[in-house]
Amino acid sequence: MKNKSISLRLILMNFLEFAAWGAYLTSMGSFLGKAGLGPQIWLFFASQGFVSIFMPALMGIVADKWIPAQKVLSLCQGLAGAFMLLTGWYAMGHVNLTDGSYVISGDFNFTVFYLFYLMSIAFFMPTIAIANSVAYNALEREGKDPVKDFPPIRVFGTVGFILTMLFVNFVKNGDGIQYQHTYNQFFVSGIISLALCAYALTLPDCPCKPKTQGTQSFAEATGLNAFRLFKDRQFAVFFIFSMLLGASLQITNGYANTFITSFKDNPVFASSWGANNANALISLSQVSETLCILLIPFFMKKFGIKKVMLIAMFAWVFRFGFFGAGNPGGGVWMFILSCIVYGVAFDFFNISGSLFVNENTDKGIRSSAQGLFMLMTNGLGASIGTWAAGRVVNHYVYNAAEPSWSTAWYIFAAYSLLVGIMFMLLFKDPAKVKAATDTAQS
Repeated sequence: MKNKSISLRLILMNFLEFAAWGAYLTSMGSFLGKAGLGPQIWLFFASQGFVSIFMPALMGIVADKWIPAQKVLSLCQGLAGAFMLLTGWYAMGHVNLTDGSYVISGDFNFTVFYLFYLMSIAFFMPTIAIANSVAYNALEREGKDPVKDFPPIRVFGTVGFILTMLFVNFVKNGDGIQYQHTYNQFFVSGIISLALCAYALTLPDCPCKPKTQGTQSFAEATGLNAFRLFKDRQFAVFFIFSMLLGASLQITNGYANTFITSFKDNPVFASSWGANNANALISLSQVSETLCILLIPFFMKKFGIKKVMLIAMFAWVFRFGFFGAGNPGGGVWMFILSCIVYGVAFDFFNISGSLFVNENTDKGIRSSAQGLFMLMTNGLGASIGTWAAGRVVNHYVYNAAEPSWSTAWYIFAAYSLLVGIMFMLLFKDPAKVKAATDTAQS
């Protein structure tokens, strides 16, 4: 009964964690576009990557050294929720509906609006890695195997993400406009984060690393010794390619809703279900993600981290390629296929990568190592990738005489293919490396 109880508690934690993110992540671009901020969409998503360069690592150090991880999770979610509510509040007071279109008031200050959002994600992004550390710690204390027992728990995070996506897709405001196109999505996210802030304080304690006798180096005292992992060639290559693949993570989150909704301007597709329910269509990606999480234990044990990562990389090629070739009418099946392969592309990279880091690092730096993984993927990778994607989309869509979303998607697909080929050539299978080492020593 005790083991079942901890699983249920971690399920609720993951549900709330990703429900807060799902409320706005895939639909914020649509609101920004309708409010006349389309060319700035890249900035909002690149900012998620920018804060992930330092905040997850910083909060991971705090959790390793000074404050138990579950309390750090609570603190970060509380601040993230408060600033997200301020983001919605500021938009509500300065973005007005006039003749069916959003108009920004003359006293709208973009810097204030952006800073509220930036502060929210600065505290939210570390919680992804910290929540993983809380779960791994709790499972290990119960004698469970994180590789086997965490994925079924993590599934419910994606369930939460899906449910809030669908909520903002179908619920409408007083003017009959779906939340996915309004600032109401920020309020939904903020409220959920505050709920997790309170709940996190009830989770099992994650003790900080005991203080050692004698003199510690600055790196040991601050947790920066997690960066020593780069001395290992395998880890160095793994982290570098995590960064390169991380460049793909936020592209569809930032532009998929806006892209699909843009078909409403074409009389051929204006009345199609897909063009009018972009978030619901995109939610198929998270449904696929839910199912693919359950495949991770089998694939990790059967094929190992290299082949699993390669599967993820080539799945990104199809994710972008199907978007480029499809439409919400007769070609909607391509959108559906794109959503199906997304589950593989995301899970086989993010979840498997996190488990790989957990299995191959010392317990004393695991939270810091998870923060480092976040830094490389959702930090450097997402920042550079979203900035570059913004340049591509602005060139071929927002600043083009004849917008071409397809060209942009094909460019992203070609990039993913190149990364996959390079990884295949440069990263050595850890199992084969270990076998060779054991043979040499015997």
